[in-house]
Amino acid sequence: MNLDIIRQDTPGCSDKIFLNSAGASLMPKSVVETTIKFLYEEQEFGGYAAATRNSGLINQFYEETAKLINTKSSNIAFAGSSTDGYAKALSSISFKEGDCIITTNDDYISNQIAFISLQKRHKIEIIRVANLSDNELDLEDFEHLIRKHHPKLIAVTHIPTNSGLIQNIEGVGKLCQQYDILYLVDACQSVGQIVVDVEKINCDFLTVTGRKFMRGPRGTGFLYVSDKALNQKMYPLFLDSIGAQWTSFDDFQLNDTAKRFELFERPYAELLGFTEALRYANAIGMDQIESYNRKLADTLRNNLQNNDFRVLDKGNKLSSIITFCQADGNVQKIHEILTKNNVFFKENKKGDALIDFTSKNVDHAIRLSPHYFNTMEEIEKVSQLLKEINH
Repeated sequence: MNLDIIRQDTPGCSDKIFLNSAGASLMPKSVVETTIKFLYEEQEFGGYAAATRNSGLINQFYEETAKLINTKSSNIAFAGSSTDGYAKALSSISFKEGDCIITTNDDYISNQIAFISLQKRHKIEIIRVANLSDNELDLEDFEHLIRKHHPKLIAVTHIPTNSGLIQNIEGVGKLCQQYDILYLVDACQSVGQIVVDVEKINCDFLTVTGRKFMRGPRGTGFLYVSDKALNQKMYPLFLDSIGAQWTSFDDFQLNDTAKRFELFERPYAELLGFTEALRYANAIGMDQIESYNRKLADTLRNNLQNNDFRVLDKGNKLSSIITFCQADGNVQKIHEILTKNNVFFKENKKGDALIDFTSKNVDHAIRLSPHYFNTMEEIEKVSQLLKEINH
């Protein structure tokens, strides 16, 4: 992994310290160039002809995505975001009154709201599994709840947006396989920063967004759908001419692949830009990206702890999302010094993670999310800037 070349490919990192890849990361210039090139083709030839002329490149989206998460291209659907893919996956499940979803305290805000919406509409039950004292998922409690409630779905966020925690989705996957339960994984904060292998996870659905650690354009993402879900003829509530073929006045035939979860109208410029982002990550290698990211995150987290900040990340495996506040719970001084020194970051509020922040007794947290285009020198500079607050 050649950091000099990576930074040359990332013009946005030259005049700032960018630590918000968990929000919307910096795109490589080749991603932007690919996106713009297709827009010019649309300008000259129209959208239909431009898509036809680039059909081979469009198909590479499915191939590069499959390579990234170790699956087949037929298991991949383009989505406008992780939440878009998530909603389509949920809509393919025929919930009825009395059904149960088992999830976690650390699931993503949009997912929690979606569950509550299903609860209000279909009178389903939402069960949240317990955490162990070290914040890891309690798999014994998971199995107990499975036996007691016979859930229709188990849904787990791999890495929460509000914490560096990496949840044990593979352990949950083994339980889902053992008890034959549908399994939905939100991987929007993990794919792009660490290795994710759907064969090891054993999930039925997995959702990802393009703009975060994948370094793609906004308005992109993908949905993984397992062979099991495809063979069971699962499909989203609303299909169109990509998802199915209209075969008679009152019937249709499903697309055999995960494309049944797509819609005809897609932003092809962004899709091709996302394809380039996928190719870029695959060319470097996710194992190398994960290894370097771990060094950046561990160094930053340790420096903050040594400088008397309250680091809020709990768990045995932590990611490139570092959340913290001052010892008294405030974040104002941190906010001011980072902004003054052109450090890009995100402030999370209690409403972003109601259960987690309530249990930690905090209303605000600063989130820093370094990525593989960052340098160790940048990490040390930010650490030194923040040190001034407490010393």
